[in-house]
Amino acid sequence: MAVAMEIPREYGYVVLVLVLYAFLNLWMGIQVGKARKKYKVPYPALYALESENKDAKLFNCVQRGHQNSIEYMPVFFVTLLLGGIQHSFVASALGLFYTVARFLYFKGYASGVPENRLKFGGSNFLALLGLIFCTASFGINLLLRGVL
Repeated sequence: MAVAMEIPREYGYVVLVLVLYAFLNLWMGIQVGKARKKYKVPYPALYALESENKDAKLFNCVQRGHQNSIEYMPVFFVTLLLGGIQHSFVASALGLFYTVARFLYFKGYASGVPENRLKFGGSNFLALLGLIFCTASFGINLLLRGVL
């Protein structure tokens, strides 16, 4: 049985949060490029070796902060976009919170002290969990529409 849906006007907030995160990801990539130049880590090396570079840890912290954000990006995008169909305001607020927390996570990691990533940025996982619940609610609602 097909279910016809109309995308709510408020879904625009969800789309704008996604665009904001795309800019954050672009900015983090630029920071990795700057760190690569500053710490003299040539391409195509993904990470610096401590045996070859005295600043390896500093570069690797910047790289890892960006890499971790990329690893979670598919889950964030899917849950934001799907959960936002039914819960536009909640999903966009959670997405904005996630984006700010990811920025803080990156800044903390890029400080060269990996533990700093969790001081304020660790809360990004709470926002992601909220988005997962929004998406689950949307899926359950789709299944129950024909029943109720």
